[in-house]
Amino acid sequence: MTLSPEQRVNELRKAINEHNYAYYVLDEPSVPDAEYDRLLRELQALEQEHPELISSDSPTQRVGAKVETSFEKVEHLRPMLSLDNVFNDDELNAFSKRVNERLVTSDPVAYVCEPKLDGSAVSLIYEEGKLVKAATRGDGRVGEDITANVRTIKNVPLTLRGDFPKLVEVRGEVFMPKQSFEEHNALARESGEKVFANPRNAAAGSLRQKDPSISAKRNLSIYVYSLGLAEGIELANSHYQRLLQIKEWGLPICPEIKCVNGINETLKYYHSILDKRNDLPYEIDGVVYKVDSIDAQEKLGFVARAPRWAIAHKFPAQEEITTLEKVEFQVGRTGAITPVARLTPVFVGGVTVSNATLHNMDEIKRLDVHQGDTVIIRRAGDVIPQVVSVVLERRPENASSVEMPTHCPVCDSPVEREADQAIYRCTGGLFCSAQRKESVKHFASRKAMDIDGLGDKLVEQLSEAEVIKSLADLYRLTQEQLESMERMGEKSASNLIAAIEKSKSTTFGKFIYALGIREVGEVTAQTLANELKTIEQLTQATEEQLLELSDIGPVVAHHIVSFFDNDENVKIIEDLIELGVHWPAIVEKSADEMPLKGKTIVLTGTFETMSRNVAKEKLVELGAKVSGSVSSKTSVVYAGPGAGSKLKKAQDLNIPVEDEEALLKVIS
Repeated sequence: MTLSPEQRVNELRKAINEHNYAYYVLDEPSVPDAEYDRLLRELQALEQEHPELISSDSPTQRVGAKVETSFEKVEHLRPMLSLDNVFNDDELNAFSKRVNERLVTSDPVAYVCEPKLDGSAVSLIYEEGKLVKAATRGDGRVGEDITANVRTIKNVPLTLRGDFPKLVEVRGEVFMPKQSFEEHNALARESGEKVFANPRNAAAGSLRQKDPSISAKRNLSIYVYSLGLAEGIELANSHYQRLLQIKEWGLPICPEIKCVNGINETLKYYHSILDKRNDLPYEIDGVVYKVDSIDAQEKLGFVARAPRWAIAHKFPAQEEITTLEKVEFQVGRTGAITPVARLTPVFVGGVTVSNATLHNMDEIKRLDVHQGDTVIIRRAGDVIPQVVSVVLERRPENASSVEMPTHCPVCDSPVEREADQAIYRCTGGLFCSAQRKESVKHFASRKAMDIDGLGDKLVEQLSEAEVIKSLADLYRLTQEQLESMERMGEKSASNLIAAIEKSKSTTFGKFIYALGIREVGEVTAQTLANELKTIEQLTQATEEQLLELSDIGPVVAHHIVSFFDNDENVKIIEDLIELGVHWPAIVEKSADEMPLKGKTIVLTGTFETMSRNVAKEKLVELGAKVSGSVSSKTSVVYAGPGAGSKLKKAQDLNIPVEDEEALLKVIS
């Protein structure tokens, strides 16, 4: 049935008010931002077309939503208005045209550009340089007192510095850095606690904790983006220069802020930030443009809920809403069975998505996912799309629960769940064709046997044609077999045969890693090679013997012994050696030849004279353990240009940090 404009307006207002309540009061957004924006824009369009339907209680006439009453109310010294949005170049050009017309100028207008941080807006009030009040934005006029929680944020100065105002109110965005967000969710999943859907929710939820000690553990941060009020000091007539003044007072501002001239330059800034979005340590969902001249800002003024002199240019949505049609189960290299959501295709994060990960059955239970549900999915950068929540009020009557299969969907072997783990596994081993395919891909990968030209699609073709039934069959491949595969010509087949032959000469450490033993990565594989030295000693090692080796724990030791207890695995190793796979004998080195033994080293950033992999190999040859993460056990971090979170963590832990020149001295 077609609704009248009045009916549709009422329907939209009701839906938006419900979403506002879920977002602002419950801290549990019910739809992604993109869906909310669509509803609000539709309501705005209808009200513009039918102005007689506009009412004072419409969501378009308000700054925010109802203030939750469990925190003390704080009235802002000046209203904290929200921003209007544009979503494409045409809308941005229309905004620019309106600015120029109101300023009665055809000259390019100077704009301050800054990333639109995806966090929670707050105001900070300082009297005589001391932080006396912090509040949420709330409805724009009245917020909530969160002073105790904001005081726990490390980069919020409790005392200003330099020539600061007697009374000053600044506005900023509190956010949770990406790394802190991932670490929090990982710990929450392990302990069965609440997992945040995104960093924005994490920041908002952390600020509204009754216990400030909980907020302190969340590792929040802040960037200040505007000045609300300042008394007792002369201020610049430039928004950008005022930000620099704010910085001189000791308040942090985003390092990506830039002042440009004209709307074309703002577009260049937009695309440059969009390109580096995934590399930034914090989440952003667009770019904000503000007219730089304060006089011009005052001349332009405000509409009901937003300034006319600023606009938010939103990025393509990273969260979207769609239907989960069914859940299927995939089998990985180690037999892990992973649920995959098959979705009604939806455009999100710049691509069309039809599949998303559900991690494991515990995650399905936590989300309460049913087949047929309306779900919110998220795709940030190159991260695999994932289901983050279910829109329960849209659940259809025929929605069905998700059950883990009792038998492998590929080979029909029994499925078992390991004690104290969320992962289910197929027990079929290399008998399971799914595991076989993934094992071959891993075996041929660059850090393993490094068989150039043996791509994933070709492995799948060879496995499905049953040309490859085990790892050893790689070394039995013929030119004719390869040429019979799709898109494999004579030259490609010849090159691959040569690459397979070349891969026979390897190192013991790489061979161990290539076998794909669970929990045995590059570092552990090299430890096993260095300590045990021969394949005979490795295959016959007991758990007790393995536990005596450095960095081998009970779980890894169990997986190693279990792998070699499998006669099929031992037979494959024997076949590989018989077919010519070999490596130099490992000779016991003297202490002089192993000067780095006992040291744990981390490499980060980019090195000019060699790749990190080459540097890693040389350090391992000298006895060092090269780790991928910084901890209290790290001996030294070698950092090149572009070093990020690892460098910061090393500095926080007071671990020595050296440059590439120092690294070269060590390995030479």
